Amino acid sequence: MQDFNWKKLQNGSDIRGVAIAGVPNEDVNLTPTITKILGQSFASWLSQKLDKPTTELLISVGRDSRLSGEELMQAVMEGINSLGCQVYDFAIASTPAMFMSTITDGFNCDGAIMLTASHLPFNRNGLKFFTERGGLEKKDITDILNLAEKNEFAVSDSLGSITEHDFISVYAQQFVTKIREAVNHPDHYEQPLQGLKIIVDAGNGAGGFYASKVLQPLGADITGSQFLEPDGTFPNHVPNPEDKVAMASICEAVIKHQADFGIIFDTDVDRSAAVDRFGKELNRNRLIALISAIILQEYPKSTIVTDSITSDGLTKFIEQDLLGVHHRFKRGYKNVINESIRLNQSGQESWLAIETSGHGAMKENYFLDDGAYLVSKLLIELAKSKLAGKSLTDLIANLQEPVESEEFRLKISVEDFKALGDRVIIDLKTFAATQPDWEIVPNNYEGVRISCTSADENGWFLLRLSLHDPVMPLNIESNVKGGVERIAKRLFTFFEPIDSLDI
Repeated sequence: MQDFNWKKLQNGSDIRGVAIAGVPNEDVNLTPTITKILGQSFASWLSQKLDKPTTELLISVGRDSRLSGEELMQAVMEGINSLGCQVYDFAIASTPAMFMSTITDGFNCDGAIMLTASHLPFNRNGLKFFTERGGLEKKDITDILNLAEKNEFAVSDSLGSITEHDFISVYAQQFVTKIREAVNHPDHYEQPLQGLKIIVDAGNGAGGFYASKVLQPLGADITGSQFLEPDGTFPNHVPNPEDKVAMASICEAVIKHQADFGIIFDTDVDRSAAVDRFGKELNRNRLIALISAIILQEYPKSTIVTDSITSDGLTKFIEQDLLGVHHRFKRGYKNVINESIRLNQSGQESWLAIETSGHGAMKENYFLDDGAYLVSKLLIELAKSKLAGKSLTDLIANLQEPVESEEFRLKISVEDFKALGDRVIIDLKTFAATQPDWEIVPNNYEGVRISCTSADENGWFLLRLSLHDPVMPLNIESNVKGGVERIAKRLFTFFEPIDSLDI
């Protein structure tokens, strides 16, 4: 273990690595041995944080459907166990459920670990950590990896116990109760979703429970639900609401089965998206608009925090139609959530933090990014709309959507990619200032966002540097046909002379 690069496992506030061999140029670095040490590290870190001996700690462990999950989960539990901690084995679970195990009566775990790599390919895996205060921060992960590198653990004379629990059923029942109480159906209190056909697409990840353990007890017809069985080969499509193939699949299923609503989850259920009864996607700006409309009904004038690539039409909808405040911040779900928490602490009420990727977190739910909670809020409104003889999407009837929207990913081929990326952004600001119909958007928190005001472009673009990769994502939106291409052509003249930038 002496030459092992522990730092390479850090991915912001998570740990990610390659767990299965066979993919070219991807060497395995998340083995059972490594994972066992990470289990010991988390238990040691938690012991220090809580000022509690490891022999008195209770830690829950769960996993998604990945092929490497079972073996790595066993290893992490052995690591925790070796320090005398008590372990609750939740088997397949969701990431938000793992956090909930730290605050749910009867469990109240000191800490929780979820083995997942979210939407990444089948050969990857990772670990997400929780305490009752929420998911760990970047610095916490660094500290845990430092403990792993030292590998100086006080192994206990007696192993802790490992007990199996069906926590996902306990977690699912919380949604059943919440939806019943919130809809308060005058005729079908127990089954407020009676008469609604709702399709779930779990993409063979961990979200299949929502169909059988939440929707069916509430009276919904789940005929047409697909890919509910966990399968780490992900044989049907990537479990990712941002993936075009995945979204096309759930849209087709809704149309084919004439459903009232469709739900799609990512692998570990911390993200979701939906589909209306016409088979139209409710994701990205549409999803943010819909949940914002619901939140601002409940908490008027609240600030909605989003990431940087949301559209101008969304800002107009939140501020003019819903009379809320739109605070556009940085990419990264942790950035968005932490900014919303910061605003509340400073006295500015913010009840929703949501990224275009489908990570949505609410003040009323511990600022936990929970895809199942997000769709439960939508289902409450769906049932209420039906009772009132309305459609759920009436809420976003005034949302102005761009005619065209594209993301380009420009690769940087130099070692110090951050220095080049920073220089390109500075130079682009200078270039934009020379263009009579381009204006730099104020209060922008990352990269550079430019408003394109001419009639034939009528849109905006945002260039930023990826958090971890040698890539510069470029998002362009336009309200006129051909506008994206016209903006891109002008940008091409700026990018063309820059060596080491693949355009």
